[in-house]
Amino acid sequence: MDFKHRFADLDIFWERHANPKSGWSRLLATPLLLLAAYTRSRRVLALALAWTAINPVAFPRVERGPAVDPAWITRAVDAERAWLRGEVSPGSWERLNAVSGSATAYALYAAYRRRPVRAAVAGAASMALKLAFVWGLERRWRAGTGGH
Repeated sequence: MDFKHRFADLDIFWERHANPKSGWSRLLATPLLLLAAYTRSRRVLALALAWTAINPVAFPRVERGPAVDPAWITRAVDAERAWLRGEVSPGSWERLNAVSGSATAYALYAAYRRRPVRAAVAGAASMALKLAFVWGLERRWRAGTGGH
């Protein structure tokens, strides 16, 4: 079993990260990282890295059950977990994930070079692309699980 599958089997991580508060607040990681690069602040970098590491387990487990209609972000996190397990393929949506990574790298570069408009635009694009990727992944996963 490879690292991806082992990581996907960590219930304490995924059941807490599926909490909408975790899923949505995780979006703060990108602006914090950009701020750290722009200001060259070790404190902000430490805060951004700590938030990235702690966020997925900082919130209570999400409620599950037949009477519970999960939030979209909960389904998206469940779909990401299924993707890591090899249970769903993102298909062509995976391209968005790759472009998102490139946009994030450029945003960090622009922030470090103190080009705030470029950093903000690239950072916003990277976040939008990541959300589009998980939206597509969630749709494919939901279609394969009977509407869950």
